[in-house]
Amino acid sequence: MRILISNDDGYFAPGLAALARELQSLAQVTVIAPERDRSGASNSLTLDRPLSVRTAASGFHYVNGTPTDCVHIAITGMLEHRPDLVVSGINDGANMGDDTIYSGTVAAAMEGFLLGVPAIAFSLSHRGHEHLDSAARVAREVVQRFIDNPYPAPGPVLLNVNIPNRPYEQIGPWVSTRLGKRHHAEEVIKSRNPRGDLIYWIGPAGNAKDAGPGTDFHAVAAGQVSVTPLHIDLTATSLADATRNWLAS
Repeated sequence: MRILISNDDGYFAPGLAALARELQSLAQVTVIAPERDRSGASNSLTLDRPLSVRTAASGFHYVNGTPTDCVHIAITGMLEHRPDLVVSGINDGANMGDDTIYSGTVAAAMEGFLLGVPAIAFSLSHRGHEHLDSAARVAREVVQRFIDNPYPAPGPVLLNVNIPNRPYEQIGPWVSTRLGKRHHAEEVIKSRNPRGDLIYWIGPAGNAKDAGPGTDFHAVAAGQVSVTPLHIDLTATSLADATRNWLAS
């Protein structure tokens, strides 16, 4: 079993080290991650300049690019062997609901999925790594399940896993969930740089709006591990007839 690990917090992130440490007991592990924090990079590819891959003292490889760049480079040219699984994380903070659109953690896993490799993204529900060891243990167990009991899908699968920030003994069962939805984001934060120019910081994400039973928000709030299968087709199939009628009118 060969596992490719990446993230969006950077090659120096505690969550990445914890994940690699746990998965080394299960498989041959290769780590390639961004050289700096690229949270919110989503699925962006760097197309306007060449990219460099370097190796840290830890043995982790790092790239001067995005999470998607890392996985793309690894699978399409850097690795001698195609990985059996791409694993991303452990992210410092949740990736639930609308977060998945912006998340570099999810994007790294998604790039593996787009290239035909099963992929899992792991996130810890609250920032700060307070119970990172517990989250890493859960991540290892999920990957072990994936190895021992192949996922029942006809092709590669993309799973988004959010783990409650709790001691291991207080973490509930794993549950299948759907994405919830957040309220609109908070307003931007206005400030001035040292030259007096007006600058803007992106505000925090909104609170949960759709967080009812069955959602990732609901599961994590209940102390459960949320496992959400994702797909890439953005087609609004429910609007297909309306679109045809609109074009024909």
